Amino acid sequence: MEVFGLNLTLQRLEAPAPVWRARVTAADWVPAAMVVREAGGRLLALWGGVQAATVCVAYVLADGLLWLELPLPSGQSSYPDLAPVFPAASRMQRAAADLSGIFAEGAQDQRPWLNHGAWPTGYFPLRHTTEASQTFPDALLLDYAFVRVEGDGVHEIAVGPVHAGVIEPGHFRFSVVGEKVLRLEQRLGYTHKGIEQRMTQLPPLQAARLAGRVSGDSTVAYAWAYCMALEAAASCDLAPRAVWLRALMLERERVANHLGDLGALGNDAAFAFGLAQFSRLREDWLRLAKEAFGHRLMMDCVVPGGVAADLALTHITQLSQQCDAIEREVQTLRSIYEDHAGLQDRFMSTGRVSPALAAQLGLTGLAGRASGQAHDLRCDHPGAPYDSLQVKLASQRNGDVAARVAVRFDEVFESLRLIRQMLAELPAGPVRQALCLPEQASRGAGWVEGWRGEVLVVLELDEAANQHRIRRCHFHDPSWQNWPVLEHAIMGNIVPDFPLINKSFNLSYAGQDL
Repeated sequence: MEVFGLNLTLQRLEAPAPVWRARVTAADWVPAAMVVREAGGRLLALWGGVQAATVCVAYVLADGLLWLELPLPSGQSSYPDLAPVFPAASRMQRAAADLSGIFAEGAQDQRPWLNHGAWPTGYFPLRHTTEASQTFPDALLLDYAFVRVEGDGVHEIAVGPVHAGVIEPGHFRFSVVGEKVLRLEQRLGYTHKGIEQRMTQLPPLQAARLAGRVSGDSTVAYAWAYCMALEAAASCDLAPRAVWLRALMLERERVANHLGDLGALGNDAAFAFGLAQFSRLREDWLRLAKEAFGHRLMMDCVVPGGVAADLALTHITQLSQQCDAIEREVQTLRSIYEDHAGLQDRFMSTGRVSPALAAQLGLTGLAGRASGQAHDLRCDHPGAPYDSLQVKLASQRNGDVAARVAVRFDEVFESLRLIRQMLAELPAGPVRQALCLPEQASRGAGWVEGWRGEVLVVLELDEAANQHRIRRCHFHDPSWQNWPVLEHAIMGNIVPDFPLINKSFNLSYAGQDL
């Protein structure tokens, strides 16, 4: 089949969203990326394989998701660099090098990303057949080469990786003149837990619990994406009520995180009243989730074949009534935020990412929508039940903290509307069915619009003779695209504005460190 001017044999994967897979040659690897970019497509994820060396990439196109796989010849561990075409590929390539031992040939940045110097020489976690030497890397791995900015009055401020609050570790190296930030460079990877290696050691049905713990604030999104990939590999169609309950939980997860962030953003601008009020609303929201679903964050509620438990009729009424109450209070709080001159002075024009820069760097999710990137999987490729709910896209173009706050408010109101509609139209029927895995090797993909943006899970199952069966499972968080953009958002701003800008993105450390 002729695709992008290339002769590709496409395989349509079973999934709620359209997903195609094809193999390419090294000669077609970069040309395919360039044609995707020229067609308005986006890079979603890049990852390495196991055992037999491969590198894979997922592109978002107008028609769906394209999963390309490049097998590397025996003894070869390099492939063409995609960073000049899609800058967001750089860190993904560095992670693939650390995990799979495959390298982007000619890449400008080949510093280790996940390997902080504690791994034995020659150790690549996803290469099961690799014998790791007991000698450790030289000091170059431990002495990370940050980019230096020099000039009159330029100095560095090092922050982290250990922070004052109870937050995940990350190191931020600021180059500043006075308080003006000239450059920010991040070093992450401190929360690498070996999740993708561990997935290959678990039976597929049990691995769903680990998938829901990739990033705790997105447990529903990750669990759904993993189960979607597993169910696609097993050619399993879910009962409608199970799918609607998953979407209901996903929207409640979105509201919970937006409420928390709106309060924290007020607090970072010295408006403690906002933190107090939104924290109260979020606590009420989580308490009812515990009562209705059995867990405040709805962890382990999405399971292979459906959901763990049905909703009681009394809880359906309570959830709907809570949406009405929360909506009234958030409308009042939005008016207070918008009318507060001091708050708006801190929000407006701070941490701006222009639509052009956002498109160039691949900014995605709610941060992307605040910078004119009108992408939302619930609107672009809606699966059930979103195909019948007519989701309204929340979008801004100014790309500053104020715009990201506005998108959060709009998404809260839209999610409340969706939740009420789902509760009113919830189909009858079972909520879970047994999942029968195929005897032969199979593949699946799960693609979900989490509260930060698109969550992708790609899954490869071995044939049934393999004890554990998961050959490869790759998780992708939208933070991969957005962390590098944060480095640009702070440029030209003052150091005290960094916590505010950082919180307006609120990216996941754990989601991209894996």
